Amino acid sequence: MLSTIYAAIVRRRRECYARHPELRQRLRHPVISVGNLAVGGRGKTPMVATITRELLAMGERPAILTRGYARTERTDGVVVVRDPGGIRADLARAGDEPLMLARALPGASVLVCADRYLAGRLAEHQFDASVHVLDDGFQHLQLDRDVDIVMIGREDVARPFTLPAGRLREPLDTIVAADAVIAADDDVMMEGIGIEAPFFRTRRSLSNSGPALNGARVYAFAGIASPARFFEDLKTLGCTLVATRAFRDHQRYSRGDLDRLVTEAAAARAQMLVTTEKDLVRLLPYRPFRLPVHAAALTMEPVPLPEFRQWLAGSLRAARDIVG
Repeated sequence: MLSTIYAAIVRRRRECYARHPELRQRLRHPVISVGNLAVGGRGKTPMVATITRELLAMGERPAILTRGYARTERTDGVVVVRDPGGIRADLARAGDEPLMLARALPGASVLVCADRYLAGRLAEHQFDASVHVLDDGFQHLQLDRDVDIVMIGREDVARPFTLPAGRLREPLDTIVAADAVIAADDDVMMEGIGIEAPFFRTRRSLSNSGPALNGARVYAFAGIASPARFFEDLKTLGCTLVATRAFRDHQRYSRGDLDRLVTEAAAARAQMLVTTEKDLVRLLPYRPFRLPVHAAALTMEPVPLPEFRQWLAGSLRAARDIVG
């Protein structure tokens, strides 16, 4: 009953914005939204990073606009986490995912603000941004967008129930508003949903910038939405997981948490601790570490990638033709 009421409310909200486009604020340059239907991880942040890299390769000047969930030091106005010249904010002011994106994407801008329009205006005027990437933006209807990309997982299709009975923020059929759909899982089946937008699958891969993990004894830990999947992905790097520990998403690590991880890793005769990029930025204040701590970076690419690149470039041209 509550899920039915919730679904009706969010559907009416989307219909209201569709009937009254004047309610949306419009930035001068194109906006690409990357979002999903469900609560929890579907790979939005790695996909935002991939799309931003593609835009940089096209010669664009992208600005990532994000809410900065789980910041510990909230300030009024816009927080510039990164401008094209370097990183300008710490973890407390930025939040873990914006700081992770800022560290991974030299040349881009990353701005945090609840008002994404305000952040976009600053990016255009101060950093000459030519395109915006709206992180977790499918439900942020206040800002007009030119391209809506939606990530969808197998559970979204298998159990299409809205909150609070399920995990969907909106009914499954609202995916018809997407300009492209990207499956976060290999076995997502879209038959019967009735979408006509381009559909892409994903290629997941882990990379490690530290010492070779092949053959290493590793204690793995993660505070993300799907830690078990990260642990499975780690095995593709050839390491031996001697122990694992899962924390809640956006875990605020303490010195005590790190000390316990080091103690447990030593007891398991692990050579190092391995975690995600998002977790590592939350541990940086506690350096130097008593045991090596390395991050394995998750990359998610739409496949086939050449077709996605062509579609993305064409979508940008179309958006600019309309404005022009």
